Amino acid sequence: MKLDSKNFGIFLAILAAALYAINAPFSKMLLHYIPSTLMAGFLYLGAGLGMLFIAGVRKIKQKPSGESKLTAKELPFALAMILLDIAAPICLLVGLQYTTAANASLLNNFEIVATALIALSVFREKISFRLWLGIGFVTCSCVVLSVEDASGFQFSFGSLFILLACICWGIENNCTRKISSKDPLQIVLLKGIFSGTGSLVIGLAAGERAANWWSILLTLGLSLVAYGLSIFFYVYAQRILGAARTSAYYAISPFIGSALSLLLFWEMPRGQYFFALGLMILGAWLASSDKPLLSKKHRARTTRA
Repeated sequence: MKLDSKNFGIFLAILAAALYAINAPFSKMLLHYIPSTLMAGFLYLGAGLGMLFIAGVRKIKQKPSGESKLTAKELPFALAMILLDIAAPICLLVGLQYTTAANASLLNNFEIVATALIALSVFREKISFRLWLGIGFVTCSCVVLSVEDASGFQFSFGSLFILLACICWGIENNCTRKISSKDPLQIVLLKGIFSGTGSLVIGLAAGERAANWWSILLTLGLSLVAYGLSIFFYVYAQRILGAARTSAYYAISPFIGSALSLLLFWEMPRGQYFFALGLMILGAWLASSDKPLLSKKHRARTTRA
């Protein structure tokens, strides 16, 4: 059965989510051997090197991609994307050191909220009541997961860093959306090579060093799948669905990551985790089942057709 354009976009968004889901649990394992900023660099650099290899194969075969290249007009969005991709994984990996991988995976869903709100306030994407409702449930779930001491209403240090990473990625998603009509391979190359190099320089300057060489190879392999291929498919999905809705379908990733974390670490979450999980599932379902809002002009054109 041939997929139509919208369903193909949904398939790509879910595939990107599944590939990224392995990031949190395996990164937490590797943090025992590589410090956070250095690991953030290798995670993006591996993605860039993988895409560089694919670009090389494409060039050898002399197969034209048919994709548009980035121009000077898109430079501000590309630069913002690179800087935010340096900040976000560093925040995520710092947060992972102070909270469980399962919690971190679920908290990653706050990226939906950040992406949608920025898409609305800055880039004027329309958001339906259903998506607003989904955003509300996801936000409530994140609050429940982030509260360390309910009596004093103290927030977990690790959770706050993961939420900060989600805000960075929410802004970055919208910047990527502005250039998503360009060659996805070129976009991932920019993200990987420049964001990865930036994080590596910061990590080395701060005195961070890897414990052994094989942990670097494993990190590069993880990055190729969880960052390189995931971003590649995500950009294609954004082209079809838009920033807010791609992020909504991508919401399946934290649930896969959370389940994988529980299996790998045998972590027994607190009761609030399961309450937050219920809120998150409801919010993600409302967000992902949202229908695009059409402008009056587009509705009139559709009616006439």
